Amino acid sequence: MSGHSKWHNIQAKKGKTDAKRGKIFTKIGKEIMVAVKTGGANLDANPRLRDVVAKAKASNMPNDTITRSIKKASGELGDANFDEIVYEGYGPAGIAVIVNVLTDNKNRSAGNVRHAFTKHGGNMGSTGCVSFMFQKKGQIVIEKKDGLDEDELMMMVLDSGAEDFEAEDEVYVVTTEPEDFGSVREALESNELEFLEAEIKMIPDTLTAIDESTATKFQKMLDQLEDDDDVQDVYHNAEFPEGFEE
Repeated sequence: MSGHSKWHNIQAKKGKTDAKRGKIFTKIGKEIMVAVKTGGANLDANPRLRDVVAKAKASNMPNDTITRSIKKASGELGDANFDEIVYEGYGPAGIAVIVNVLTDNKNRSAGNVRHAFTKHGGNMGSTGCVSFMFQKKGQIVIEKKDGLDEDELMMMVLDSGAEDFEAEDEVYVVTTEPEDFGSVREALESNELEFLEAEIKMIPDTLTAIDESTATKFQKMLDQLEDDDDVQDVYHNAEFPEGFEE
């Protein structure tokens, strides 16, 4: 795989400002609500909720906020009615893009997502037009730190049932099959490891290298999509130029 850091090249941007962090927490709260409605508020009996909580912790969502979100979801199930929709299409220069949405208004979401594509030189396609270029995998990202032995971590990861372990510039990336994600994550958590990311996502088979001009245009498209309250996750196969800054 080309590029000095595959994870940094393909990750959806999480944002660093308080405003963006607040928006991320709101979106995760919506995921918690759907997970509770689907399988109940008991973490031990609801694997989907456990996965969302792991994602919340990796995004630095405080434990009391997570607990409040679960309690709120338990008390508002009658009002929670979100549809899960996946949109696919192409960004500028043919970048493959997948947009996951949780919405209470399909028409609004479809219009907003389509506008983001067309405004920035892309076009929304039909279901399946790009998803074949991606694989659904669990991904756990661990920051490299002093005292964390790479060989020991690799053996721990593989013994827990992970599919792959990769060392990058600043992080270790653990890949699992979706059905093994929970058990691998819990095994690593039991060893008190902290995660920069822990979620099931769509990972591209290959990356599409883009130049600075295309990267700038595509970044604006990503920002518009991720600012949309209905959009939960954006996956793509763009390889940004080394050193690119938004």
